[in-house]
Amino acid sequence: MGIQDAWDTAAGLRAIGDELSDRFHERADVVRTLVVTLLAGQHSLLLGPPGTAKSELARELTGRIDGAAYWEILLSKFTAPTRMFGPIDVAALARGEYRQVYDGRATTAHIAFIDEIFKCSTAALNETLGFLNERIYHPENGGEPIRCPLIGAITASNELPGGEDSAAIYDRLLVRVEVGYLADPSNFAALLRSAVSVPAPPARTTITLAALQHAVTEAVPGVEVPDAIVDAICTLRVALRRKELIASDRRWRQSVRLLQASAYLDGRPEVAENDLSVLTHVLWNSPAERPAVEREVLHLVNPDAKEALDLADALDELEAQLDAMAGQSREALSEWVIKKAHTRLAMTGRRLAELRREATAAGRSTTAIDRVTGRQRAVRARVLTEALGVDASMVQAQL
Repeated sequence: MGIQDAWDTAAGLRAIGDELSDRFHERADVVRTLVVTLLAGQHSLLLGPPGTAKSELARELTGRIDGAAYWEILLSKFTAPTRMFGPIDVAALARGEYRQVYDGRATTAHIAFIDEIFKCSTAALNETLGFLNERIYHPENGGEPIRCPLIGAITASNELPGGEDSAAIYDRLLVRVEVGYLADPSNFAALLRSAVSVPAPPARTTITLAALQHAVTEAVPGVEVPDAIVDAICTLRVALRRKELIASDRRWRQSVRLLQASAYLDGRPEVAENDLSVLTHVLWNSPAERPAVEREVLHLVNPDAKEALDLADALDELEAQLDAMAGQSREALSEWVIKKAHTRLAMTGRRLAELRREATAAGRSTTAIDRVTGRQRAVRARVLTEALGVDASMVQAQL
């Protein structure tokens, strides 16, 4: 496969990302991160409550890889290793032969989706770790380990790991993405409309398995990593350690391939500072740490997004004030809106719009800005309905 073919693959993956972002509201960063993780040959975790389209998104993405063997499973504490990696061949057993049937199982999958990953049974733990780490499976009857063709696994969970066994799996998931409910009222309204409308068939770009494999094994590792990027990573590590946010050396080393994958996906032959933003999904252990990691990363690479996060803090404060005023008279609430909330919300909205224009003009990511913009709209919707008594059906028109 030639150089032009490799860049055509990147263009195809960008088109896939755009199509999925149009379909799944407020998931553009999630989609891009999953694509980058696959290109890096790594595994990802979608962490969030039920009903946030985690499994649907994973299926839609993996379904765009023509020729790839896809396998998915919902784990429980009672899931046996043979259900994951290959059941016993009953017909062979009747003949006195002990063998497993691997077709259609994790053992033959190029891409896997493992739901409720932290409910992995103790019996299946070691084989699951071997599958994720080394891409191998040890047959039940012994013998030579089986090499699995796995490129990457997308995993999902509604909760963090609760014990040492599941923590071992958690440590092997390089990329961790939080997925929440829709925040922007306009996107929520679009979601409701989609339940009663008959949409036109969506565009469906695909790439071949061979193209993806070539990208993972040849094109992405060939992306240059300038010394300036190495220096920036070292600076980031120092900044995080000052806040007692510690990531292992292995995690830092593996993250370099993510940066290469990010640059490749954008059609660039070398890593740039913007690619460092993917590290916001790599360098935290608990969701409580993620905002601090995000701020340090964006402080280094994206001043527009850093200011947007500061504006998000102001929105949190405003919403907390609204919560504290619960039960007060409509007159008191209206006075608060007129004197404080309306002005702050309007100023925040204007500044976010300015930041987005500046970031777009400079070629910087607008992901964080868009997320905070959705938050601003959500807070404004609450103010309109709860403080002013505006009919909820009218909120969308006012946004």
